[in-house]
Amino acid sequence: MENYLRVGVITTTHGIKGEVKVYPTTDDINRFEYLKNVYLDTGKGYLSLEVEGVKYFKQSVILKFKGFDNINDIEKYRGKDLLVPREEAIKLEKDEYFICDIIGSEVFTDEGDRLGILTEVITTAANDVYVVKNENNKEILLPSIKECILDIDIENKKIKVHLMNGLI
Repeated sequence: MENYLRVGVITTTHGIKGEVKVYPTTDDINRFEYLKNVYLDTGKGYLSLEVEGVKYFKQSVILKFKGFDNINDIEKYRGKDLLVPREEAIKLEKDEYFICDIIGSEVFTDEGDRLGILTEVITTAANDVYVVKNENNKEILLPSIKECILDIDIENKKIKVHLMNGLI
């Protein structure tokens, strides 16, 4: 399990005073209001940033960081991840998981057949979709609904599923 969790990605600058637009990768967009610090993954390490201001614009969050007062200061961080330490993550409800904790899990049917490895989770309006790659590198798409996803064992990185008619 990772020590840091991604809460957003800097997509572009906003104005000329050092603000950035952030695409949120968290289920609770309002969590940005309570963040005092985030870590920027620069690609070479993590840079601690103090959040100075938060605004919302459509599906994005506009953040202002202390000490970044010019577009030139922040522009180089486009496309970079914003992270929080795991201990500052939003508490999960029963049967909720962080995506990074289930990626790489082996997926088995309720009959014991190995389907493959969970490689991606696609978020949709209705429900998440689990992308499982089998040994032939073909993708199997499974809806993240209780009729299909029966059990997730994070400790052993195993997921048990029921293949509903038409999924394969």
